[in-house]
Amino acid sequence: MPLKRKIWIAVAALAVLAALVYGFVPEAVEVETAKVETGPMMVTVDEEGKTLVKDRFVLSVPVAGYMRRLSFDVGDAVSKGQAMIELEPLRSVELDPRSRAAAEAGVAAAAATVSASEQNEAARRSEAWLAKEDLTRAKALFDGGHISKSAFDRAQSAASQTEAAWGAASSSVKTARAELARARAALGYSLAEGIGESRVKAVSVRSPVKGRILKLHKESEGTVAAGEPLADVGDTASLEVRAEVLSSDAVSIKPLSPVFFERWGGSTRLEGKVRSVEPAAFTKVSSLGVEEQRVVVISDITSAPDDWQKLGDGYRVEARFVVWESQKALKVPASAVFRTGDTHAVFAVKDGRAQKRLVRIGQMNGIAAEVTEGLSEGEEVVIHPDDALKDGARVKKAAPSAR
Repeated sequence: MPLKRKIWIAVAALAVLAALVYGFVPEAVEVETAKVETGPMMVTVDEEGKTLVKDRFVLSVPVAGYMRRLSFDVGDAVSKGQAMIELEPLRSVELDPRSRAAAEAGVAAAAATVSASEQNEAARRSEAWLAKEDLTRAKALFDGGHISKSAFDRAQSAASQTEAAWGAASSSVKTARAELARARAALGYSLAEGIGESRVKAVSVRSPVKGRILKLHKESEGTVAAGEPLADVGDTASLEVRAEVLSSDAVSIKPLSPVFFERWGGSTRLEGKVRSVEPAAFTKVSSLGVEEQRVVVISDITSAPDDWQKLGDGYRVEARFVVWESQKALKVPASAVFRTGDTHAVFAVKDGRAQKRLVRIGQMNGIAAEVTEGLSEGEEVVIHPDDALKDGARVKKAAPSAR
């Protein structure tokens, strides 16, 4: 066989062999990558909260009475000590025909008693006058020695008795007149008569603080019971934020920890500080029907008041409680980290191949993860690795997607 032909056959065989080898070589996996970098990182607990006026006062009824119609509306400004609510004494009820007839008969009986008492008083007054005159004459006769000492004593005793009887009769007249006044009041102060309405003295309930009316429990006039709430008053320039967080998250929130308030309707993010974490949790059923243990966290807004002056009582905010923060954290995207056994791992990209690297993770916030061991700054890692990616596999970077 000619040499030239042998060479061509060898070349063809090598080409077929190369094609076969190339066909069985795994194709490079297209992956998205990100660099390990050092920068600021923050871990937060995010919960929905609402604003509340710090000093909220509930104006309630001090005594049962009849409340006059309020002239205020929700949102009106009030000053400290300003009269807001006027309470009249409870109004009398209307008498039915039977009760009215009985009341009229009571007035007539009381008037007759007054007349009888006055006549009795006049008789006792005359008796007292006569006994006093007899005593005067008896004294003159006793001084002249014309009557005995016992006769003079009897005259003096009679004068004292008639004087006392006159005083008792006078008291009976006063009692009878008081009974007549009471009977007339029972009849005259009926609601239909309207007597005494102009003489009623109202009790004023005043605002204890300068602020605004937050809520009116009752606006129209009518009878109110003692202790019944009527209006809420508070200063909307002094607000706090109340958030209910899971008890498992509350243990990492400390007083004076920074907190940020977002999505409250304004264009800027507000800053604040945690004031208190309540020590007792409560059970709350979530929208999915799961029972959760939650804890109330109270925070103060520390941003300038001009930045949040449009916030009011009961407004919704999104609170982000900072539980950990670092300005120089070595971090990777959280989507690059996956579990392998009892530890974490990532796929680092080196020389076009994926290397499975065990790493130690510190803090995670759902977006980034802090790497404390296993990676160096500037290295590239695969984000969103799938199950098909193996250690040592050939990889190529995916083209950046159009935004």
